[in-house]
Amino acid sequence: MPRTTLDTAALAHDLRLSVMRFSRRLRNQRVDTSVTLTHLAALSTLKRHGPMSPGELAGHERVQPPSMTRVVVALEGMGLVTRTPHPTDGRQVVIGLTDAAEDLLAAEARAREAWLSGRLHELTAEERTVLRDASVIMEKLAGG
Repeated sequence: MPRTTLDTAALAHDLRLSVMRFSRRLRNQRVDTSVTLTHLAALSTLKRHGPMSPGELAGHERVQPPSMTRVVVALEGMGLVTRTPHPTDGRQVVIGLTDAAEDLLAAEARAREAWLSGRLHELTAEERTVLRDASVIMEKLAGG
């Protein structure tokens, strides 16, 4: 196997592990642990894409509709989502965020960014520059 293939494979391995560890640490910076990561993901999808049917939400989250129905019921019980009649299909409902959900998502983002900001302050200016450049490359890898 050529050296560049080995180097690329080793980089892929190291990067995968580093990203997983980093992601886990970032996810652990929580404000409200009574709301699961699955709940937060669904709320974040609604924030990003706007109100939608439970089926559409399940599609975005890549879960089966019955699983999303349980998530929506839990979120509604916590006062984080609303159900309103679908404007054109009487058999459907539209799930939307409440003000409490908007506040929760903002608080969760602030907590993660505060943790990350503190960690970034521990780095040298050169290391922060490398990370700034790497963030662009990682976004490219993610297809963004």
